[in-house]
Amino acid sequence: MSFTPNDIALLLIVLLIGLVLGLILSGRGKYKKLWRDEQAAHRQTIQEQDRRIAAANERIAQLERQSGPIGPGTAAAVAGAAAHGRDDLVRIRGISEQDEIALNEAGYHRYSQIAALNGEQEAILEGRLGRTPGSIQREEWREQARLLDSGKVDEHGRLYERLRADR
Repeated sequence: MSFTPNDIALLLIVLLIGLVLGLILSGRGKYKKLWRDEQAAHRQTIQEQDRRIAAANERIAQLERQSGPIGPGTAAAVAGAAAHGRDDLVRIRGISEQDEIALNEAGYHRYSQIAALNGEQEAILEGRLGRTPGSIQREEWREQARLLDSGKVDEHGRLYERLRADR
């Protein structure tokens, strides 16, 4: 039995058609299902990322509300404090750099001003700084300010730096 070139061409065409039909029928939607599963997983990942971003944005907003606004007067307060002389309020244990900026905005630049605070002024500052009521008294800001204002830096360091190290 001998094959002519036309016979061989027809056999190859039938073979290719059979191969294509076999591939189509063997999948029976398997690849479509895999594609749909992949799309669903992708949508779920995007939703999870959106939830995480929303939670992070909420946390940022919460921290911004707690820290209090740094308003347009910040630069003027710091510049005014520098021009008129100011004390380094951060030396008082419990006052951070952000607290110092807020205190400067409120008009407190010197140790003597902190030492002269009364209970009502303390309550206002605690609210402005986002602190719990009584924290200024517990941290002894007035006592520390009196020591620093009177030049007793060594005594302040001995009393309050030791406490800072213990915490």
